[in-house]
Formats: sequence, structure tokens, C-alpha cells
Amino acid sequence: MNDNSQQNSTNINWYPGHMAKTKREISENLNYVDVVYEVIDARMPISSKIVDIDDLIKTKPKILIVTKYDLCDKKITDVILDDYCRNGYMVIPVDLVHKNDTKKIIDVTLKMCESLLEKRISKGMKARRIRVLVVGTPNVGKSTLINRLVGKKVTNVGNRPGITKNLGWVRIHEKIELLDSPGILWPKLENQLHAFNLASFSAIKEEILNLEEISLHILKMLDKYYPEKLRARYGIENFRSLCLEDVIMKIASRRGIVGKNGCIDFDRAYLIIIHDLRDGFISEVTFDRLSE
Repeated sequence: MNDNSQQNSTNINWYPGHMAKTKREISENLNYVDVVYEVIDARMPISSKIVDIDDLIKTKPKILIVTKYDLCDKKITDVILDDYCRNGYMVIPVDLVHKNDTKKIIDVTLKMCESLLEKRISKGMKARRIRVLVVGTPNVGKSTLINRLVGKKVTNVGNRPGITKNLGWVRIHEKIELLDSPGILWPKLENQLHAFNLASFSAIKEEILNLEEISLHILKMLDKYYPEKLRARYGIENFRSLCLEDVIMKIASRRGIVGKNGCIDFDRAYLIIIHDLRDGFISEVTFDRLSE
């Protein structure tokens, strides 16, 4: 593609007021919390990890829950998860759609808090449920995770960031209750590759994005790591030799959105690319690499 070697020109930053409020409320509630579930997306296990999470939660015990594991390239994602394990993280990958992977989360949580509960009893304190704070970037699957843990729908779910608006407690087990929190990003997305990955998997509202640049980033990443998926989904061969207009024309023709006069609704084509990735029609992909 003619401009394939160029860096994306738009810097992505998105830090609305509710995110600052969320961080403040998390800090205010931290003394009531025993464990933190940090939720990340298996398709971008580096990009979706909150940069300043340790500053936010201090020394609280943490479990790294990796959602959408059924949609990732497990060979690549597992390399990154193994690295997290080597660095002391407790990591639990989960498939929340096809499997009931929540039992392992409950079991690990209870095991992690055994000494805490015993300490309370030894001090003559009243027994209480383990309190867990759930944090993550937008649209990594926190609400789906909580609904699976509870066994019924207690939070709204959707492939859009910003659905959870406030902190709120919910009981997930006779011995565990969760404090859910809205998805948070950080004030400045220093690593623009990570920023574009977040945007590609809908952690940032598409209304504020440059759709052309995000869809181009997706196409570049697919060409770099998964060219067979470009062929299978869009019939695109030799991506790098094509101009963007030719690529979009191929996709538009393939999806039947070329007008009678041959005109293309480019924004609609861009959204097709973004939604194909977001909704899992293009799956078994991971955009992060340890070396980047």
C-alpha cells in the first residue's frame, strides 16, 4: 500500500471526566477492598493493561483476568501471559462465551484470601465477604465477566465502551462481593501503537476516532501478522501494493455496499472493518507482541 510505511498521523487521547472521577472513587474505596481483578483483552494483553494500575491500587493482591481468550491468537497471547506469570502476576485466561471458566476465578480468590480471613477470625473480628474491586479499560469484558460470575445479568453488556457509569457492589458468591467500576484509560496514551490497538478493539468510542486511520491500522496489522485473514474475509491479496481506495473498493464490493453509480460509502466500509474485528468475525488474532 502506498502509505503503508507511514505512521498513523493522528494522536489518540481520550480521558473524559468520568475516568478521573472513577480513579478518585477507586482510591476512596481502596481501604474496603481485599483483592483486585484487573481485566484485560486477550487480543491485546499489553495494550489493554492499565499503565498506572499499581499506583492506583497500591499493594492490594491482584488477579489478572484475561477475557475474550476464545478470540485471540493463543500462541502469541500465551507468550505474553507467560511473561506476566514470570513477573509475579496471577493470570487466569477465560472464555466467557463457550465455557464456564468462572469457577477457577472463585477458587483462586478464596485461596488467595485464606490467610486474610483467618487473620480476622484470630483477632475476634466478625466474618465478612471478601471484597473484590474490578478494574479494566473500556470494553474488555468486565460486565460479561461479572454477569457470568453472578450467574445472571446484573450489569449491562455491549460491544461499546462507557456502558458502566458508576461504582457499585454486587454479590457473586456467598463469600465474595465485587465492586464494579467504569472502564478507565490514562490521561495521555504515550504509546500510539497501543492506542491504535485499543481503538481497533473498541476501547475508545468510535464517534471520536478517525475511522479511516483506525481501519487502516487494522488492515496493516492483519497484513503484517495474519494476511490469510485478509484473503479469507475480504479477498485482498498483495495488500502493500494497493492504494487504500483500491482496498476499500474490494471490501465494499465483497460486502455489497457499492452504489449503482459505483460510488462507495467510505465511512460505512471503514465501520465494516472495525466491526468485523470488534464483533469477532475476524478472530484468532492478537495485535500485541512482547518485542514491541
